[in-house]
Amino acid sequence: MANNSDTLTDFANLFGSIDKQQIYGLGLSVPESARDVFKPWDQRDDTSKFVESGVDDQLIIHVAFNESVRIKSIFFKIGRGEVAPQHLDIFANHPTIVDFSDAENIKPQLSIALQTGESDVVEYPVRVATFPSVTTLSLFFKDSEGGDTSRVYYIGFKGDIRSARTPASSGLEVPAEGSAEAQLLDRIKSRIGGTSQQTTAR
Repeated sequence: MANNSDTLTDFANLFGSIDKQQIYGLGLSVPESARDVFKPWDQRDDTSKFVESGVDDQLIIHVAFNESVRIKSIFFKIGRGEVAPQHLDIFANHPTIVDFSDAENIKPQLSIALQTGESDVVEYPVRVATFPSVTTLSLFFKDSEGGDTSRVYYIGFKGDIRSARTPASSGLEVPAEGSAEAQLLDRIKSRIGGTSQQTTAR
Protein backbone atom coordinates (compact mmCIF):
# COMPACT_ATOMS: atom_id res chain seq x y z
CA MET A 1 0.00 0.00 0.00
CA ALA A 2 1.41 3.38 -0.96
CA ASN A 3 1.99 5.87 1.83
CA ASN A 4 2.59 9.45 0.73
CA SER A 5 2.63 10.92 4.22
CA ASP A 6 5.58 13.10 5.18
CA THR A 7 5.55 11.60 8.68
CA LEU A 8 5.82 8.08 10.05
CA THR A 9 2.74 6.95 11.94
CA ASP A 10 2.16 4.26 14.62
CA PHE A 11 5.87 3.97 15.38
CA ALA A 12 8.63 6.56 15.30
CA ASN A 13 11.30 7.25 12.74
CA LEU A 14 14.49 5.94 14.39
CA PHE A 15 16.85 8.31 12.58
CA GLY A 16 17.55 10.13 15.86
CA SER A 17 18.57 6.85 17.53
CA ILE A 18 21.31 6.07 14.99
CA ASP A 19 24.88 6.52 16.24
CA LYS A 20 26.31 8.49 13.29
CA GLN A 21 29.88 7.83 14.45
CA GLN A 22 29.35 4.06 14.33
CA ILE A 23 28.40 3.61 10.68
CA TYR A 24 30.83 1.67 8.50
CA GLY A 25 30.87 0.18 5.02
CA LEU A 26 32.70 -2.65 3.29
CA GLY A 27 33.13 -2.98 -0.47
CA LEU A 28 32.19 0.66 -1.16
CA SER A 29 33.66 2.69 -4.00
CA VAL A 30 33.99 5.55 -1.48
CA PRO A 31 34.47 4.00 2.00
CA GLU A 32 33.49 7.23 3.79
CA SER A 33 30.11 7.37 2.00
CA ALA A 34 28.40 4.83 4.30
CA ARG A 35 26.86 7.58 6.44
CA ASP A 36 25.36 9.34 3.43
CA VAL A 37 22.40 6.94 3.09
CA PHE A 38 21.10 7.56 6.62
CA LYS A 39 19.11 10.75 6.07
CA PRO A 40 16.26 12.58 7.79
CA TRP A 41 12.84 11.44 6.58
CA ASP A 42 12.24 14.63 4.61
CA GLN A 43 15.44 13.96 2.62
CA ARG A 44 14.65 10.34 1.78
CA ASP A 45 14.16 11.08 -1.94
CA ASP A 46 17.48 12.91 -2.31
CA THR A 47 19.62 11.09 -4.89
CA SER A 48 22.67 13.38 -4.72
CA LYS A 49 24.27 11.17 -2.06
CA PHE A 50 24.46 7.38 -2.16
CA VAL A 51 26.66 4.35 -1.59
CA GLU A 52 27.88 2.19 -4.43
CA SER A 53 29.86 -1.03 -4.47
CA GLY A 54 33.38 -0.73 -5.79
CA VAL A 55 34.72 -4.28 -6.21
CA ASP A 56 31.69 -6.26 -7.39
CA ASP A 57 27.96 -6.08 -6.72
CA GLN A 58 28.28 -6.78 -2.99
CA LEU A 59 28.41 -4.19 -0.21
CA ILE A 60 27.90 -4.23 3.53
CA ILE A 61 26.64 -1.35 5.68
CA HIS A 62 27.01 -1.53 9.47
CA VAL A 63 24.99 0.74 11.73
CA ALA A 64 24.78 1.05 15.51
CA PHE A 65 22.04 2.64 17.60
CA ASN A 66 22.42 4.89 20.65
CA GLU A 67 19.85 2.78 22.48
CA SER A 68 18.24 -0.60 22.13
CA VAL A 69 15.43 -0.31 19.59
CA ARG A 70 12.59 -2.49 18.34
CA ILE A 71 12.33 -2.34 14.56
CA LYS A 72 8.92 -2.60 12.89
CA SER A 73 9.80 -1.54 9.34
CA ILE A 74 12.89 -0.93 7.25
CA PHE A 75 12.96 1.54 4.35
CA PHE A 76 15.18 1.47 1.28
CA LYS A 77 15.64 3.54 -1.82
CA ILE A 78 17.90 1.54 -4.11
CA GLY A 79 19.32 2.06 -7.57
CA ARG A 80 17.31 1.12 -10.63
CA GLY A 81 18.22 -1.03 -13.60
CA GLU A 82 21.62 -2.67 -13.59
CA VAL A 83 22.68 -1.13 -10.25
CA ALA A 84 19.63 -2.43 -8.33
CA PRO A 85 20.62 -5.03 -5.70
CA GLN A 86 18.05 -7.82 -5.68
CA HIS A 87 18.73 -9.41 -2.29
CA LEU A 88 19.54 -8.28 1.25
CA ASP A 89 20.64 -10.24 4.31
CA ILE A 90 20.35 -8.56 7.71
CA PHE A 91 22.43 -9.54 10.75
CA ALA A 92 21.57 -8.14 14.19
CA ASN A 93 23.56 -7.57 17.39
CA HIS A 94 26.90 -9.01 16.33
CA PRO A 95 29.72 -7.78 18.62
CA THR A 96 32.05 -7.18 15.67
CA ILE A 97 31.56 -5.99 12.13
CA VAL A 98 30.16 -8.72 9.90
CA ASP A 99 32.53 -9.05 6.93
CA PHE A 100 31.94 -10.80 3.61
CA SER A 101 33.19 -14.15 4.89
CA ASP A 102 30.87 -13.94 7.89
CA ALA A 103 27.96 -12.91 5.70
CA GLU A 104 28.35 -16.02 3.57
CA ASN A 105 28.59 -18.38 6.55
CA ILE A 106 26.35 -16.94 9.27
CA LYS A 107 22.58 -17.32 9.08
CA PRO A 108 20.99 -13.85 8.91
CA GLN A 109 18.08 -12.81 11.09
CA LEU A 110 16.22 -11.83 7.92
CA SER A 111 16.63 -12.17 4.15
CA ILE A 112 14.69 -9.87 1.86
CA ALA A 113 14.04 -10.03 -1.87
CA LEU A 114 14.27 -6.33 -2.69
CA GLN A 115 11.62 -4.72 -4.84
CA THR A 116 13.53 -3.48 -7.88
CA GLY A 117 12.22 -1.07 -10.49
CA GLU A 118 10.73 1.34 -7.92
CA SER A 119 11.78 4.98 -7.98
CA ASP A 120 10.32 5.69 -4.53
CA VAL A 121 11.37 4.63 -1.06
CA VAL A 122 10.00 1.15 -0.34
CA GLU A 123 8.88 0.06 3.14
CA TYR A 124 9.50 -3.51 4.30
CA PRO A 125 7.47 -4.31 7.44
CA VAL A 126 9.07 -6.97 9.62
CA ARG A 127 7.68 -9.24 12.34
CA VAL A 128 8.04 -7.86 15.85
CA ALA A 129 9.84 -11.02 16.94
CA THR A 130 12.55 -10.57 14.29
CA PHE A 131 14.15 -7.41 15.73
CA PRO A 132 12.71 -6.94 19.25
CA SER A 133 15.84 -5.41 20.80
CA VAL A 134 18.54 -4.23 18.41
CA THR A 135 21.78 -2.34 19.06
CA THR A 136 23.62 -3.03 15.79
CA LEU A 137 22.70 -4.13 12.27
CA SER A 138 24.81 -5.32 9.35
CA LEU A 139 23.10 -5.02 5.95
CA PHE A 140 24.50 -7.18 3.15
CA PHE A 141 23.30 -6.05 -0.30
CA LYS A 142 24.05 -8.35 -3.23
CA ASP A 143 23.01 -9.77 -6.60
CA SER A 144 22.53 -6.60 -8.63
CA GLU A 145 20.57 -6.91 -11.85
CA GLY A 146 23.65 -6.00 -13.88
CA GLY A 147 25.97 -8.19 -11.83
CA ASP A 148 28.72 -5.57 -11.43
CA THR A 149 27.57 -2.72 -9.17
CA SER A 150 24.96 -2.14 -6.46
CA ARG A 151 23.73 1.30 -5.40
CA VAL A 152 21.70 2.44 -2.38
CA TYR A 153 20.34 5.96 -1.81
CA TYR A 154 18.45 5.73 1.47
CA ILE A 155 18.14 3.47 4.53
CA GLY A 156 15.67 4.18 7.31
CA PHE A 157 14.02 2.45 10.24
CA LYS A 158 10.67 2.69 11.98
CA GLY A 159 10.10 1.36 15.48
CA ASP A 160 10.45 2.36 19.11
CA ILE A 161 13.10 2.66 21.81
CA ARG A 162 13.41 -0.25 24.22
CA SER A 163 16.17 0.93 26.58
CA ALA A 164 19.33 3.01 26.75
CA ARG A 165 22.53 1.20 25.85
CA THR A 166 25.16 0.60 28.50
CA PRO A 167 28.61 2.13 27.88
CA ALA A 168 30.16 -1.34 27.63
CA SER A 169 27.95 -2.24 24.67
CA SER A 170 28.02 1.08 22.85
CA GLY A 171 29.51 1.12 19.40
CA LEU A 172 30.66 -1.43 16.91
CA GLU A 173 34.07 -3.01 17.38
CA VAL A 174 36.34 -1.98 14.53
CA PRO A 175 38.84 -4.70 13.58
CA ALA A 176 42.19 -4.33 15.32
CA GLU A 177 45.16 -3.30 13.23
CA GLY A 178 46.86 -6.37 11.75
CA SER A 179 43.86 -8.64 12.32
CA ALA A 180 42.26 -10.66 9.53
CA GLU A 181 39.30 -8.28 9.48
CA ALA A 182 41.56 -5.23 9.24
CA GLN A 183 43.53 -6.85 6.45
CA LEU A 184 40.24 -7.44 4.64
CA LEU A 185 39.42 -3.75 4.94
CA ASP A 186 42.88 -2.82 3.63
CA ARG A 187 42.48 -5.16 0.65
CA ILE A 188 39.11 -3.68 -0.18
CA LYS A 189 40.43 -0.13 0.00
CA SER A 190 43.44 -0.95 -2.18
CA ARG A 191 41.27 -2.65 -4.79
CA ILE A 192 38.89 0.26 -5.04
CA GLY A 193 41.39 3.08 -4.76
CA GLY A 194 40.96 4.40 -1.70
CA THR A 195 6.18 8.94 -0.94
CA SER A 196 7.12 5.18 -0.11
CA GLN A 197 5.94 1.86 -1.48
CA GLN A 198 5.18 -0.95 0.95
CA THR A 199 5.89 -4.64 0.55
CA THR A 200 6.20 -7.51 2.99
CA ALA A 201 9.49 -8.98 4.21
CA ARG A 202 9.37 -12.68 4.99
